[in-house]
Amino acid sequence: MPLFLKLNQLVEKIEAGSLVVLPPDYSYVPMASVFSLIKQSIKGLHIVFAPIGGLAADLLIGSGCVKSVEAGAITLGEFGVAPRFTEAVVSGSIEIKDSTCPAIHTALQAAEKGVPFMPLRGLIGSDVLKNRPDWKIIENPFVDKEDKIVLLPSIKPDIALIHAPLADQYGNIWIGKRRELLTMAHAAETTFVTVERIQNRNLLANEQSAAGTIPEIYIGGIALAETGSWPLALPGYYEEDTISLSEYANVAQTREGFDKWVQIVLKTKFDEI
Repeated sequence: MPLFLKLNQLVEKIEAGSLVVLPPDYSYVPMASVFSLIKQSIKGLHIVFAPIGGLAADLLIGSGCVKSVEAGAITLGEFGVAPRFTEAVVSGSIEIKDSTCPAIHTALQAAEKGVPFMPLRGLIGSDVLKNRPDWKIIENPFVDKEDKIVLLPSIKPDIALIHAPLADQYGNIWIGKRRELLTMAHAAETTFVTVERIQNRNLLANEQSAAGTIPEIYIGGIALAETGSWPLALPGYYEEDTISLSEYANVAQTREGFDKWVQIVLKTKFDEI
């Protein structure tokens, strides 16, 4: 059964240099865990986004926690470019593994299925292949005519990090229709979860709730973190803090503004993590 921990104890289990997979900003993003990683100054992380990154990526990169990042894109969406990511790309301070959304999902599905690689169409002819020597082009062995296809090595993260609305007392995690989170949990060695609340029930005992639940066998630790996706939304539960996101997008254009914003947030919102 997974451990129920305090947030700082949960994040302490993430070792420097780990390969960590995070969900996109439109999903259940573990922002409380992100701020705890920053506060604990865990470095050298290899981050994969399933499939795109946003605020979490920019914060971790700007705080010096990231050695490499793989994503289909990194952007703050309607709030503009991700300024700390952009600066890191220009300066060459992190390794960038350019990818596509289908490619990342496919590589995670390969790990989910326990196979070393997975084929994917739609990449041949794109510039992405020029920068991914680890992706291999082969001929389809099942047809006589020329039919090239790309093989992608599996992505098997050390840790999947997510935030969720609910855990039960047994360590099962409710994710509803967020199927990318289930793929992440299946692919990773273990999954660390922050949740809005913990209920005295069994989510797997009910057929309706079981369909949207990650079983506890995939979970390595759970921490309670109310509004744990702030300032992002937890879809279906609370909206994003547009004022804070707009402020971040403006002040993070400079190193000084970024550092000040992060320190204020850590002091006022996450003083105990």
